[in-house]
Amino acid sequence: MSNSSQDLNERSLQLLKTLVERYISDGQPVGSRVLSKDSALNLSPATIRNVMADLEDMGLVHSPHTSAGRVPTVSGYRLFVDSLLTVKPLDVAEMARLHQGLLVPEDANNMVGVASRLLSELSQMAGVVTLPKREMVCLRHIEFLPLSHQRVLVIFVTNEQEVHNKVIVTDKVFTAAELQQAGNYLNAVYCGRSLESVRLAVIKELQDDQERMNQAMLDAVKMAQLAFESEVNADDYVLTGETNLMDFSELSGRDHLKKLFEAFSQKHDVIHLLEQSMKADGVQIFIGEESGYQAFDQCSLVTSAYSVNDEVVGVLGVIGPTRMAYQKIIPFVDVTAKLLGAALNPKTTAP
Repeated sequence: MSNSSQDLNERSLQLLKTLVERYISDGQPVGSRVLSKDSALNLSPATIRNVMADLEDMGLVHSPHTSAGRVPTVSGYRLFVDSLLTVKPLDVAEMARLHQGLLVPEDANNMVGVASRLLSELSQMAGVVTLPKREMVCLRHIEFLPLSHQRVLVIFVTNEQEVHNKVIVTDKVFTAAELQQAGNYLNAVYCGRSLESVRLAVIKELQDDQERMNQAMLDAVKMAQLAFESEVNADDYVLTGETNLMDFSELSGRDHLKKLFEAFSQKHDVIHLLEQSMKADGVQIFIGEESGYQAFDQCSLVTSAYSVNDEVVGVLGVIGPTRMAYQKIIPFVDVTAKLLGAALNPKTTAP
């Protein structure tokens, strides 16, 4: 239990729990009459008002100017999440939807998109999933096919069975035989290495070893650089359902929405938040200003890392208002992370 919870007696904790649950449910400041009725403590309104005054002095609740009722502060939510929350298991229909959506074989990027969409649809908030870290993605095979106007179709296979297609523009026209030779060279030298190490090795070869390379090898390495430069640098995520956030009154102010959507489009704030979860075990929760970013002051972000072959490769989560239903969102994010990891690693069995 946190220090704040140790300073409170059971009656105060029960009233705080009741207030937070009611505010999450209704979005309206909670008055003493509602607390008296909902808490099942058989306390007089005067006693409840005294307890609320104590909670306000401790910074756990506050009174909006327009109401006699109270709402939780970030500290109140944090105490609730850490000490008072009763997590609910997902219902059968939600579990079935997740299994159905995430256990159909697809390539990694499509799977990430599916996971983001499911997070959004089932939470009715925004779902976010980072793409798997590219240092975990290994090259299995690459080939090049000629197109018109110095364009070349690159087909490369990563990990077990993920097939990627990309069109690159070369500085000269290649025959099909030359392209096949380039593919053969790259497969011989780089097969089994991660895309990140391939990219770094290709850059080094172009910088250091051009004198000892014949023209065919040089052409192959240049094509590999074109093929992999944007693939590996895509430190990115898939965000779905951000317009759902406009349905929550506390997030719907024009200035706030502008800051929020700017943060989504610029990406680096969200990426930084998500990367903090890469190093943590289990579900992580950032409530309001805990995120450190002003754009998310009225939001909570519930995240969990997902793993392939016991290596953490990405993070997923739900972004919503601070008054989200944590008891449902926490297990939902946790299960989705486990299922996505299982889906990306065909050798494992899903939970």
